[in-house]
Amino acid sequence: MSFVPSTQFTNSSQLRSSRLFPEDLHQLTVEINRAYTDIASAVNNRTVGLFPINKSIAGGEKWYVVSPQAQGQFRQVYTFTSFGSIPHGVTVSQIYGFVRIWGTFTDGTNWYPLPYVDVVAATNQVNIVVSATDIVITAGAGAPSVTRGTIVLEWISNP
Repeated sequence: MSFVPSTQFTNSSQLRSSRLFPEDLHQLTVEINRAYTDIASAVNNRTVGLFPINKSIAGGEKWYVVSPQAQGQFRQVYTFTSFGSIPHGVTVSQIYGFVRIWGTFTDGTNWYPLPYVDVVAATNQVNIVVSATDIVITAGAGAPSVTRGTIVLEWISNP
């Protein structure tokens, strides 16, 4: 495993709260260009907070797991009303891999995380696995029923 130096991550999403603009026109132009670059970099480095259903979207995160070259992060949201298989539509052979597989479901009364782990009985648990073509949600014999739920898949691109 190689170490990526922290100097590579100097871009911050934080902006200065104040800035002095010079009166000289040339210096003002330089400072305005610098301010625009700072704003554009901060906006582009944020995590995108959009979660559309059944549509892949760039999430805005940059991952450095393969090399110093960043891999983009993508996400897609799925809804379900029963346990079983859901086709995900992601071409798994063309991505680096999944980085997050998460979600929730309700039985109409309580909300549960995915995967759901019951500390009392293993047969009450709900598992989630992503295959090359489907999201597979498997419930144990004593697991809560499901009335509706949401799953989010997040993956990173190949470098």
